[in-house]
Amino acid sequence: MMIRNSHLAGIVMVAALLSSSAAPGEELPLTENAPISEFQNRTEDIKTYDFDAPPQGMFRSIAMAEDFEERLGFLRTHEIVPIKPTERFREDVAAVFIVFSLHQHYQAFTVFGRCMPEQVAGVLPGTTIVSEDAMHIALEDESGYLTLLPPHKGWKPGRYKVEIHTGEQVNEMTLMGTMRFTIVASDQ
Repeated sequence: MMIRNSHLAGIVMVAALLSSSAAPGEELPLTENAPISEFQNRTEDIKTYDFDAPPQGMFRSIAMAEDFEERLGFLRTHEIVPIKPTERFREDVAAVFIVFSLHQHYQAFTVFGRCMPEQVAGVLPGTTIVSEDAMHIALEDESGYLTLLPPHKGWKPGRYKVEIHTGEQVNEMTLMGTMRFTIVASDQ
């Protein structure tokens, strides 16, 4: 009896499969001779990278701050976090800090910051580097910071831009993005 029921169940399953399948010899609805540009590397799908904006990609976060603090992270790693993040600093500020956290990386590298005046009275924009710093990032590092010290005559009020580069040296190929900050007069 049990064998008879299993044969009957098998016959019912085969019949159900045969009745639901497509007719033999029916072709799938494919588009023949479609140009590659219609389905691969479409220009409307491409998002251009903006090098004149804060860096993305390997940077999980990046911010300018008045100071930073080193904390013991979740996995007992050293985590550097910004204190008082801002993009406006007084002209008597001791330093401008750029604090960042990184996504996982498989090689050591260096992060460079080069500060240039963008809209400062009496200074041509982008002609002179007024402050720069670099930080070597080891394989186990997940965060870091750059310190932009004031020029020898101090910060002049105005707008500054900082080019962020990564790699072993600074050139047009290592630019990751640009950060901006404003120096205001101390009495404001």
